[in-house]
Amino acid sequence: MRPLSSGRDREPRLTVVGIPGNRRTTLFQDAVRAAGLPPAREVSWLDVLRGRAGFAAGETVRIDSPGEDPEVDRLLRGAEDSTRVEGTGRWYERFTAAARELGERARGAGAELLDDPEELAVLFDKRLCHGVLDAAGVAVPESPTSGADAPAVHGWDDVRALMAGAGLRRAFVKIAHGSSASGVLAVQIAGPGRVRATTSVERDAAGRLYNSLRVRTYTGERAVAAIVDTLAPDGLHIERWLAKGTVDGRSADLRVVVVAGRATHTVVRTSRSPMTNLHLGGARGDLDAVRAETEASGGSWSAALALCEQAADCFPGTHCVGVDLMPSSDWRRFSVCEVNAFGDLLPRLTGLPGSGAEGLDTYAAQLAALPRRAARAPEEGVACRAPR
Repeated sequence: MRPLSSGRDREPRLTVVGIPGNRRTTLFQDAVRAAGLPPAREVSWLDVLRGRAGFAAGETVRIDSPGEDPEVDRLLRGAEDSTRVEGTGRWYERFTAAARELGERARGAGAELLDDPEELAVLFDKRLCHGVLDAAGVAVPESPTSGADAPAVHGWDDVRALMAGAGLRRAFVKIAHGSSASGVLAVQIAGPGRVRATTSVERDAAGRLYNSLRVRTYTGERAVAAIVDTLAPDGLHIERWLAKGTVDGRSADLRVVVVAGRATHTVVRTSRSPMTNLHLGGARGDLDAVRAETEASGGSWSAALALCEQAADCFPGTHCVGVDLMPSSDWRRFSVCEVNAFGDLLPRLTGLPGSGAEGLDTYAAQLAALPRRAARAPEEGVACRAPR
């Protein structure tokens, strides 16, 4: 592959803020090397959080996930056990503060950011992100907690009242700052006391919550309320639980990677539970079959990808996002469930036909799209903003 250009007269001087040696950083460096570029300079999240990170003029800075490092997680969440669910509110406050300081340092030094810290603050708050998408006309599930002015959720009583007010008998209750299905409950209310929730949350005898790789179902209002009340201090988001299309009898959705405004990669995720995350037992589905089913049902595959691009356009200062796309049960319509800032970890997946990323993985596609990014970047103050 020929060396790539950033759109200037020289190659980009790349810097990645992440966890040195982990799979995300390694895959990005592999793509940099395959592109014929000098290795990216690595800045660790530990240095960022300890105030030791510096940047230089002319650098192009990629901000990657602070996950998969126990010490970083401890500094962000204040918890010794990384499997605990609680602490995401503290994580969000510390992460967004660190990202903003990182951004100020980088811009002050004359570096270019591939990820806008203010947009990251919106992307990592499901309530704010849903509100931004809804205001932009992106099809999203109905939510009584959408936007900056949404009512606070203090516990199960509020969840039940908000669901009733919105006419919801089935809803996803999510921690506002969670990821990878952590703290997500698929809640069904059939009547007084007749409540059940499907989740990967495990509750011990002391009432502490842990992430598990096993999806389980809690029945009875008291059991579900106990989990929700424990999660509520970190912030909760509620969405209508939409019936999704199926593949071979399994519920299906899609992760669509959008790079510089263009949908480049897609993976189908299927599951027998409401959560399709691959680490929770989900499996990859047949993308060709999904496209064929969509078109045969009277839907439009190109419109589905365009919807993902519309969602990504809400975050023009973020070079790459992963959009979670839900098909309707009849495969004729689609809606956006979430937009993920670090949703590009899809090893060995190559680009869609006609995307311009054919033969490239998600990281190589981001490098190849650097020239296109310049035309998409927002003017100062235009990007999505999170309330401070």
